[in-house]
Amino acid sequence: MGYSVGQVAGFAGVTVRTLHHYDEIGLLSPSGRSGAGHRRYDDADLDRLQRILFYRELGFPLEEVAVLLDDPESDPREHLRRQHALLSERIARLQQMAAAVEHAMEAKKMGINLTPEEKFEVFGDKDPERYAEEARQRWGGTEAYAQSQRRVATYTKDDWKRIQDEVADWSARYAALMEAGEPADGEAAMDMAEEHRGHIVTWYYDCSYEMHTGLGEMYVADERFKEFYDSVRPGLAEHLRDSITANAVRKV
Repeated sequence: MGYSVGQVAGFAGVTVRTLHHYDEIGLLSPSGRSGAGHRRYDDADLDRLQRILFYRELGFPLEEVAVLLDDPESDPREHLRRQHALLSERIARLQQMAAAVEHAMEAKKMGINLTPEEKFEVFGDKDPERYAEEARQRWGGTEAYAQSQRRVATYTKDDWKRIQDEVADWSARYAALMEAGEPADGEAAMDMAEEHRGHIVTWYYDCSYEMHTGLGEMYVADERFKEFYDSVRPGLAEHLRDSITANAVRKV
């Protein structure tokens, strides 16, 4: 007896009107009729409808779907392979979009709530969101990370500018200290290391001396941090690491 138009609409999640339209344009005509003249669909009709809906989901217009399905040289298995390839491409695009959205959400959680103009004004050519995902993966489960997120979520453009100014001022003074030949374990260098830790405590999270020592090691081991500090003055990353260690020994 086959399936009624209402049953097929329920199976496929489409409206009866849609199935009537497909019949009217010759895209999907039911294989039979009931004694009363009602449309009756068989399993082959359902297979065709499935292929139609695949292509429609991928954005193909009905005219192109008809051409694809009615090609006398087409192989049903080739249709499935084509649909699989198209769906895989779409999944990949959607995953890229999802990753972009997640990145934007992470940036918001990190407190980078600035307009594009403000970002360029405050950070220049440095992307404040560049390492947000890596930071989440490396330290997302720590209290320090959570505390940092809570704090920076409240920061305004003026706050970020103040942070940048403090970093620039500290960097210039540390470079001058090195230029003057101050040793890493000297009082002046250790005081600068303590100021560095205080900046973290003030703006981001409670940084213990043990944590600060770990950061100092990372400034040398991670090429990106090393490049940042050494761009201020060659050798600054190692000098700062040693002054951080000396300061921790002095304070603990």
